[in-house]
Amino acid sequence: MRSPFPSTSRSFATSASLSQHEDGLTISEAAVARLQELQKDAGSRPVFLRLMVEGGGCSGFQYEFTLEEQGPKKGDQVYQVGGTTVLCDDVSMEFLKGATVDFESDLMRSAFVVHDNPNADSSCGCGSSFAAK
Repeated sequence: MRSPFPSTSRSFATSASLSQHEDGLTISEAAVARLQELQKDAGSRPVFLRLMVEGGGCSGFQYEFTLEEQGPKKGDQVYQVGGTTVLCDDVSMEFLKGATVDFESDLMRSAFVVHDNPNADSSCGCGSSFAAK
């Protein structure tokens, strides 16, 4: 039985990530494992993780993650790893090329995050917004 409490350990992407795409996204093992759990919980319904960059946040741009049942839309970049799918639109990808999608879980929150974004000049303390180079 799974504990209702989040794990106290943090997971970060490493060079052993399952999926690295040149000029694209790297999807960490932790992100793939969490997506696999979500897919299992969803049963026969598909689960897609969509990553977008939107204007806003305390640094000018912010990362937004959504879980969707609909597949790719026209203009989406599609990253499939370990039976999971991450989607990103072409416009957002211009701000994300070379970044890593990860999943972190600690006492404060459990969330998908972006690490090592080479297109970010700086980011806010919470890590959900950034200033573009």
